[in-house]
Amino acid sequence: MMRPERSELPALLALLAGALAIGSSGLFVRWSETGPLATAFWRGALALPPLALWALMERRAARGRAAPLLEPLFLWAGVFFAADIGLWHLSLVRNSVGISTLEANTAPLVVSILAWAVFGERPRLGFLLATLLAFAGMLLILGPKLAAGSHALAGDALALGAAWFYAAYLLAVARLRARHGTAVVMFVSTLIFSALLLPFALTERFLPLTTHGWLVVLGCALSAQALGQSLIAYGLAHLPATLGAVALYLQVVASAAYAWLLLDERLTPLQLAGGVIVLLGIALARAARSTPTPEPAAPPLPD
Repeated sequence: MMRPERSELPALLALLAGALAIGSSGLFVRWSETGPLATAFWRGALALPPLALWALMERRAARGRAAPLLEPLFLWAGVFFAADIGLWHLSLVRNSVGISTLEANTAPLVVSILAWAVFGERPRLGFLLATLLAFAGMLLILGPKLAAGSHALAGDALALGAAWFYAAYLLAVARLRARHGTAVVMFVSTLIFSALLLPFALTERFLPLTTHGWLVVLGCALSAQALGQSLIAYGLAHLPATLGAVALYLQVVASAAYAWLLLDERLTPLQLAGGVIVLLGIALARAARSTPTPEPAAPPLPD
């Protein structure tokens, strides 16, 4: 990994702080008094005011150079984001926080696979080998559950499904970022995903029952959706890509550490080994991409 220059230190600190903030999102879902999809809705809805303020400041700074917002790709970005967040929140009530976060953050591998299938980017042999390595690590994680059948694997399937939708979201946002600022893309996609999740959220326990419950969903909105995303967006805009990848790995490690300390979720040695292998596979796959698809300044994760 490249050593950051002194001038890059504030951006690196922002990146690390943002990853630590986003890593806490699984805790808020577990602590929430509302259903998982309702928590996902509140995560977006309560984050809209600070994101709107940031987007307004960004548009004013553009001084007439901002592109119009009526673009179909915004809708698709919101659809993909809603599916990602919704599936991931559902996985968190069926699986350990650390494992769900790791599985949802396999999106960088999926981005490369989709770029190969949709845009014709032919991966190198190193990427294919790295993907097989990550797959082997995932088998170590899922191995103890395979004998228990599909019910035990439901949370894993939901988290891995979230990774595919988040990869599609990344590809959509990468193209939107060519014409729009980070804040505008985050605000519009968050607005759309909140609106899409509302009907599903209403089928669950929708309103928190206590002041503590409202503080939990507010914390999820500010930590995961507003503060964490903003800090990582700032960091990625001022750092080389080799340093920016740190956010993904720190988010996964932080999520597992939070769950261990605050939820008493302990991973088995086999799962820990599998997690390390998956992260290594993701790192090698990123390094092996032949012609990388541009990724947005918004971070990976949902999560």
